[in-house]
Amino acid sequence: MAAILSRIVVVLFIIVVLVVLATSIRVVQQSKAYVIERLGAFQDVWGVGLHFKIPFLDRVRKVVSLKEQVADFPPQPVITKDNVTMQIDTVLYFQITDPKLYAYGVENPMNAIENLTATTLRNIIGELELDQSLTSRDVINARMRSILDEATDPWGIKVNRVELKNILPPKDIQNAMEKQMRAERERRESILQAEGQKQSQILVAEGEKESRILRADAEKQARIMAAEAEAEAILKVNQAMADSLKLLNEASPNDQVIKLKSLEAFQSAANGKATKIIIPSEIQGLAGLAAGVVETVKKPETGKAPVPPVTPPKA
Repeated sequence: MAAILSRIVVVLFIIVVLVVLATSIRVVQQSKAYVIERLGAFQDVWGVGLHFKIPFLDRVRKVVSLKEQVADFPPQPVITKDNVTMQIDTVLYFQITDPKLYAYGVENPMNAIENLTATTLRNIIGELELDQSLTSRDVINARMRSILDEATDPWGIKVNRVELKNILPPKDIQNAMEKQMRAERERRESILQAEGQKQSQILVAEGEKESRILRADAEKQARIMAAEAEAEAILKVNQAMADSLKLLNEASPNDQVIKLKSLEAFQSAANGKATKIIIPSEIQGLAGLAAGVVETVKKPETGKAPVPPVTPPKA
């Protein structure tokens, strides 16, 4: 009976030892850190890997996440320099860089960060007027990040970014701002319409200008082509006359033919619109002779000799 009890005790002891050993072995995951205390005092910070904790002496004081974390704080009432009360909620992006300082630097770090953020925001907004607060978000974010990062450094926390999520001014100011924005949109719309009409008128004027230029070019080309055609016709007429004279000269005409050609040329000149014509003496003689012959043919025989026409003196 005693042997059986001793065996049971041994088995139980082995089981207890195994359980203790199993609970003393810890595997630290990526982006985690364990703060270890021994007999109530800080002992070590475990990083990624397998670690063994001395039973009954060591304990895990805090498990810290090393990832970047986001803290969305509720809206805080702030007063601007011109005594306007607004509600502003803030988003904080931070990361734990020193697990030991985070575990021992401050009690309840998140509550401390929230209070510090609200205080810093009130101080910064209190130096700005309403318009500056609404239009200077980047400046406010940068100042808050710098101040909070410096203040939380002893706590092992690094503040990466601070964003003003919403800025809610009083209702009457919101209504006034909406009216102002509506008026601004209407003004911009009017400007755009005026610009559109201006561009349309410019395009119409440019189109008319181009049309007139094209018509003028067409008329110019037509006149040039007409002048070229007329010049070509005159050239051909002169060429034909030159060829005729050349053929006539090659035929060696007598005086009668030359006089006859002179008479034809005079007839052509007389058919024109000239008011004064100078008649050569040779043509005058031919004209008188032709007139006398015509009169002789027209008059009946009277027994009298016909009176010859008076020949003008030679020029």
